[in-house]
This record gives sequence, structure tokens and C-alpha cells, in this order.
Amino acid sequence: MVELLPLSNIEPAAVEDLLDAAFGADRFERIAYRIRNGMKAVPALSFAAVEKGALVGAIQCWPVAHRAADGTATPLVMVGPVAVRPDVQRGGYGRALMAQMLAAAETAADGALMMIGDPEYYGRFFGFTADATAAWDLPGPFERRRLLARPVNGCDPPVGAGMIGPR
Repeated sequence: MVELLPLSNIEPAAVEDLLDAAFGADRFERIAYRIRNGMKAVPALSFAAVEKGALVGAIQCWPVAHRAADGTATPLVMVGPVAVRPDVQRGGYGRALMAQMLAAAETAADGALMMIGDPEYYGRFFGFTADATAAWDLPGPFERRRLLARPVNGCDPPVGAGMIGPR
């Protein structure tokens, strides 16, 4: 039976090992790392999946912002990575972590949620779309269709042009 715990209860080295196993050692080259550079994960929205005492999955969320050309900054919460140990992927751990985070975000998120992910999966199961993100920009190359957002806790994603980066 899986137990969902605050990620802050888990040894940071174990989380890093999980992320390396799920995404590879080159994960730091991904655009998501540039977006959240210098930020600390939001503890109230970051969780671990533990089974039989072993870390099998984790989700982290980050404080980022949408900055419009006029200087207006709109707070967002960047979802991800959602990491599951490779030998137990497709076991529902990622879905459980997303559900736990979304439930917490309904009261703890201080901005709409955004992520870079598979629109078919995150749209179908969690309500993320690219509807608001068409004019957003990121600090590097990305697939526009994978830039997703979702309202939460009364916060809608901005729809205008702007650069996404750390708060």
C-alpha cells in the first residue's frame, strides 16, 4: 500500500536519486530547470509516494511567474517533475501524486498551475490545457503544445504574452 507524505519528510539525496533514475543525469539541461532556477519547491504542494519504506515517486511544485512586456508579474505554480521509479511506472503512483497535489492546490496554491507535459494525459486526467499559453514564452526551446496551464484556487492563468521564469 502506497503512502503519500510531504516531500520534506524524505531525505533530499533519495529524491535526487529518484529523479536521476526517472529522467537521467542530463535532466538539468531541460528547460524546466531554467524556469525554476534559484527557487525552492513549495512544501505544501510537493509530495512523496512511499511503499514498504521505499521512495517510489515524487512530485514537486515551484513558484514561478508570468512576466508581461509591461512588467506585470502574475504568480504561477509550476508542476513537475512528476517522477516514478522506472521499475514501478504505470502502477498509478504518478496519478496518485497528481491527485494529492491538486487537492492541496485547491487551498494552498497562490497562482494558477502550469507545466510542460503531455497534453493528452494531463488534459484528460487533470484538466490541463494549452488554451491560455499560446502567447507565453520560455527561456529556451520548447514544444508549444506541451506548455499547459490550469486554473486552481480561484486563480486563472494569464492569457497574454509573457515570459515564464522564477519569481
